[in-house]
Amino acid sequence: MEVNNHTEIQQNLHYQFNSVDLLEEALRHSSFVNEQMDSNLRDNERLEFLGDAVLNLIVGHILMQRYPDLKEGDLSRTRANLVNESHLAKIARSIDLGSYIRFGKGEMQTNGCEKNSILADTFEAIIAAVYLDGGFDAAFRIIEANFLPLLDGRSATSNHHDYKSKLQELVQEQQGTMPEYSAIREEGPDHDKTFWISLSVFGIETSGCGKSKKMAEQDAARKVIEILKKESQ
Repeated sequence: MEVNNHTEIQQNLHYQFNSVDLLEEALRHSSFVNEQMDSNLRDNERLEFLGDAVLNLIVGHILMQRYPDLKEGDLSRTRANLVNESHLAKIARSIDLGSYIRFGKGEMQTNGCEKNSILADTFEAIIAAVYLDGGFDAAFRIIEANFLPLLDGRSATSNHHDYKSKLQELVQEQQGTMPEYSAIREEGPDHDKTFWISLSVFGIETSGCGKSKKMAEQDAARKVIEILKKESQ
């Protein structure tokens, strides 16, 4: 897909590029570049690499400011739960990023613009492009605007969403055998899969499901913790 108008995506980002070339590179999927005769054309994978680092730096900076008493382990877990494929893809959809990515014919036919992995990767590339074009402050403003709503209404200190870590701590406290997670099955197209994971620990067998393997593991761990709470009552 050719990008003929950069105005709308810049409006959605609330950022005006000095170098449109950087924006174009960020929107260029490898499938598009592979079909072009121009060997000097670059895809967005290098920018994706840099954008991942910029995202983790700035989200870490925001968490340090917002939660001055939070320990390193909690900061790391909170950041990991924020900077994940699902959240990045959701942000990408909120700015209609998929409409502006340039794909090869094959990726277009498989609806690449709807795939979480591609949307998340392209958003990282966009962040890198903003960082290179406008500096740290410009990237910070965009990341802050998109990630603060994810923090609002949730407590990083409660860490209620990280059931795997809670279960790990229980096992260590009781010197039990480490939890064993095993993939059961997965269903659905590549851009919208559902995963099922089994978990064995403390002689308890559970299974969980989710839109990623990590989410399915969290679901299975949550069920074990609920069983243990009932047994202790």
